[in-house]
Amino acid sequence: MLFRRQQKQEQQKSIQESLSQTRRTFFGRLATTLLGHGDVDEAFWEALEESLILADVGMDVTLEVVGNVRQRAESRAVRKTDQVEEMLRQELLRILAENQRPYLEGVRSLSVVLVVGVNGSGKTTSIAKLARYHQTRGDRVLLGAADTFRAAAIDQLRIWGEHIGVDVVGHQQGSDPGAVAFDTIQAAQARGANVAIIDTAGRLHTKHNLMAELQKIRGVVSKQVHRAPHETLLVLDATTGQNAMAQAKAFCEAVAVTGVVLAKLDSSAKGGMAFSIAHELELPIYFAGTGERVDDFAEFDAEAFVAGLFEREA
Repeated sequence: MLFRRQQKQEQQKSIQESLSQTRRTFFGRLATTLLGHGDVDEAFWEALEESLILADVGMDVTLEVVGNVRQRAESRAVRKTDQVEEMLRQELLRILAENQRPYLEGVRSLSVVLVVGVNGSGKTTSIAKLARYHQTRGDRVLLGAADTFRAAAIDQLRIWGEHIGVDVVGHQQGSDPGAVAFDTIQAAQARGANVAIIDTAGRLHTKHNLMAELQKIRGVVSKQVHRAPHETLLVLDATTGQNAMAQAKAFCEAVAVTGVVLAKLDSSAKGGMAFSIAHELELPIYFAGTGERVDDFAEFDAEAFVAGLFEREA
């Protein structure tokens, strides 16, 4: 129990540290200047809207957040900007927390996780980090290389598998992804694995084919394991900001995404996109990539995230 508490504290710290670039840009201005010691007037509300939009929070989310905070401030006759900060924090926290739920909730003999996302989003690295995450919790993990469109994707996953000591089931480039998924489940059951993580193709420009391929993989795994896949994780590149939302919506249309992995958070000045993900897609953010090492992978913590955005730089 103590170890788990320490682990949670370390992950909260890594989330906050990974927001340094986001904090140094628009959220830094928000915390140090706009929410400093000034008067609450019309210009303040306009500047607050502008700051949130520039921080990649998104137009719709910004208007809702500022509208709610303004209503609360006016009802309490708030006159100074520093009194608005706590209201803003609580409203942003509400946005992130409204769709949060536990990852892989429930106990089962074999949990099947599909991972989707465009090429270059950090998908393969995130799979390796997710496998490592499970390893540290005592799980026996098996990876499936069902992104058979790119030979590099198969090779990259095998290299990661060797690095972290996890077996990878894969066929040749161009082979049937459904067959890879089938063999991954069979191998997981035969080897006593309790988590199977399956990579999938990320070519959005052929959305119809992508949809058919992902639906086929889902059909294959659902026939092998009860109610599988138990999670379908969408990997989004945090450095792309609001541009990632179009990708996210396309994948959500193609397959029943259940949660998000926010990759490269430590390299992004656009961490505000997390609010659009939570609000517009109505999806939980399960994990965030907080660095380049395989262990730089944290459970997403809404309170730590919001606190990290407002942390004053030394």
